[in-house]
Amino acid sequence: MTDFTRSDRVAVQLRKEIAVLVHKAVRDHALPSASVSDVEVTRDLDLAKVYVTTLVSEQSGAAVKALNEMAFEFRRELSRTLKMRRVPEIRFLYDDSVDKGERIEDLLRNNPPIKP
Repeated sequence: MTDFTRSDRVAVQLRKEIAVLVHKAVRDHALPSASVSDVEVTRDLDLAKVYVTTLVSEQSGAAVKALNEMAFEFRRELSRTLKMRRVPEIRFLYDDSVDKGERIEDLLRNNPPIKP
């Protein structure tokens, strides 16, 4: 059986809450469409790295920049809703795993295996 650390439990809770805040921010501020794919929290709970994906990868830079500018507001909102003594600093990063997966799929599709 796997034991989850406190930072893992905090990361799961933050992912749920931040996903709602990001969805609302995208809608209210006309940001490029983005969604939260993962959250990693440091062991000391000082920093939360929030990984986001965008529907259009060319808009990822603008989305991450806008979300990082709103990170302080998100943190303040989380401090009101979560029962935590201290909410971690939030840093948004682009999750390029979807882009990498699409690239690999494209390579496989366009380069069939060589038959012996």
